[in-house]
Amino acid sequence: MVTATALEAELLELAGAVPDPELPVLTLRELGVLRAVHVQGTDTVDVDLTPTYTGCPAIEAMSLDIERVLRSHGMREVTVRTVLAPAWSTDDITPEGRRKLREFGIAPPRVRDGSDPVPLSLGPTRTIATHAAADPDPVHCPHCGSADTELLSRFSSTACKALRRCLACREPFDHFKEL
Repeated sequence: MVTATALEAELLELAGAVPDPELPVLTLRELGVLRAVHVQGTDTVDVDLTPTYTGCPAIEAMSLDIERVLRSHGMREVTVRTVLAPAWSTDDITPEGRRKLREFGIAPPRVRDGSDPVPLSLGPTRTIATHAAADPDPVHCPHCGSADTELLSRFSSTACKALRRCLACREPFDHFKEL
């Protein structure tokens, strides 16, 4: 394991503070997509970035924002590499990121135990309400905290979110899907 230099740690902090272009309430560090910063010489840096899913349209904006920030801090040449392995997972979202999602009105992804694959079941677009007694791990409403929610659409404003509605307060909300 290679230990990061003080400059690499500083640049990682700067790049990690860049807001996500689709969810600007989160930084790239909180989202867990920024993997590493490698300084090459005195003013050249390589950045490893893992998209939330292959083909994520936000990766280009993330890369440009990282380049801009690091160049403004003296790096003449910045190369942002897309790294697909290990794949990003919602487990990479920090606890602070999960808190911010909830405060922003988006139900954060549920925390999984272990590294088992996320089960995927296909069914109708709209599903029956999720009641806490029937589901051991329900999606809670970020507005009122109720576990009585229903899935309205498997996709929302982005492919990584689903649209749900709370049956207690009747408010719709996004749920960042587990991946």
